[in-house]
Amino acid sequence: MATIKWEMNHLPKSEQNNLAIMSVEEAKKARAFHQSFPQYTETPLTSLPELAKFWGLGSVFVKDESYRFGLNAFKVLGGAYSMVKYVAQQLGKDVLELPYDVLTSKELQAQLGDVTFFTATDGNHGRGVAWAARQLGQKAVVFMPKGTTQSRLEHIQREGATVTIEELNYDDCVRKAVAEAAKVNNGVVVQDTAWEGYEEVPSWIMQGYGTMALEAGEQLAKAEILPTHIFVQAGVGSLAGAVTGYFRNLYKEAKVQPKIVVVEAQAADCLYQGAVAGDGKPRMVGGDLQTIMAGLACGEPNTISWEILRNHADVFVSAPDWVAQWGMRISAAPLKGDTSIISGESGAAPLGTVAAIMTCPDYKELKETLGLNETSQVLCFSTEGDTDPIRYKDIVWYGK
Repeated sequence: MATIKWEMNHLPKSEQNNLAIMSVEEAKKARAFHQSFPQYTETPLTSLPELAKFWGLGSVFVKDESYRFGLNAFKVLGGAYSMVKYVAQQLGKDVLELPYDVLTSKELQAQLGDVTFFTATDGNHGRGVAWAARQLGQKAVVFMPKGTTQSRLEHIQREGATVTIEELNYDDCVRKAVAEAAKVNNGVVVQDTAWEGYEEVPSWIMQGYGTMALEAGEQLAKAEILPTHIFVQAGVGSLAGAVTGYFRNLYKEAKVQPKIVVVEAQAADCLYQGAVAGDGKPRMVGGDLQTIMAGLACGEPNTISWEILRNHADVFVSAPDWVAQWGMRISAAPLKGDTSIISGESGAAPLGTVAAIMTCPDYKELKETLGLNETSQVLCFSTEGDTDPIRYKDIVWYGK
């Protein structure tokens, strides 16, 4: 069985150009926009006290994004926010002048004209972009990588987008989206990965994710908890960079900063590879990127997030598929007294990583290095529910 790999962050620090993107003020602005949607409700921060006791931890909290906007995943936060930021820029307005009722009005659509939003996705991001485009009365074109399941495609089709599964991996689908957008009048790429020359939209997407981080921080404060450890998953790293940046800003005056553990799918562990290389330069992973963690199957890092993570993450973890499977089953069938969480393949990777560290002798060194013990207050992010219902049942019900 493949083993978890991990690397402490010994990367040389950079000038910290991007930390301000995820300031508390920017997250509040994003949350104010999201709150204007009639579908908005704060997603649960679920406490698992019995599991914490079983593992010998002080507490375990899971931010459960399966409730987000009825779309079963957090991704819509970034897609929708980046799209309103684009509209605001085009119309010379502040984003706070464009709440949901204004943004979706016929008057604004007439002002804006026809826009086509292009994106590549493993599922959740594309569904969020398609949903937001439909709210705006605009078109969305979505490219999905080979190996994508039919149910993920159908979820996006139901939002009215033009969607295809390509004989390409995720990163090549991104390149296709960029090329196709260039052929269309008012074609706009909405992608959460950044590269030189394409950094504005990804930074807006990250700020949109700040709503989730801000909610979690407020919910922890209400419970009078200061987290000692934050486990967050990474594909291109936009979410991990957003969460890391937000909590570093939120707790900048704290005497002890929470340790941040970034968890990737082993088939696409570009951030981990960058940490191993140790020179501060990002690394890329090619090939088919085959993993059940579809949302994490990205081999080329977001350059903005990489800069935040190289300065502020503590540990980079490369997790085999069994880690996510374990996290899914623990979430679905918790100890008596704890709340069940429907956590999909990419969503369950952080909790599965904590399970392995706390119960497998092979990872005793990592447990000791992180200082995980009975005083630890652990926060995990479950970024999706059963976004692929068939695969979810296969893993959780049938043990596949």
